[in-house]
Amino acid sequence: MHELSLIQELLDMVKQSAIENGITRVDRVRLVVGESYGALPEALAFAFEVLAEGTVCHGAALDIVDSPLLFKCRECGTEFKPGEYSYRCPDCSASNAEPVGGRELYVDYYEGD
Repeated sequence: MHELSLIQELLDMVKQSAIENGITRVDRVRLVVGESYGALPEALAFAFEVLAEGTVCHGAALDIVDSPLLFKCRECGTEFKPGEYSYRCPDCSASNAEPVGGRELYVDYYEGD
């Protein structure tokens, strides 16, 4: 369950930023998770609830935003969501595409006092 280590790193980053900014209580954390990252939202939420106890994030809401897997065709520049078994561009049918979304994992923001 790599979600535990991901949330522990997230909490460490938020705690450090909160200290640097004089924030004593975090109310909300927004986390962006790419579709291809392989992290389960339910497991992330559970890990956050457990690991946040006793920290500046205790009781904070965790908003998880999914970022869809997205490719960009290197031939025509079209951005597209790949099919289940196909990574071909829907506009020009080229199979020369690069991922441009859905691989990220970051804290978008947090709110607190």
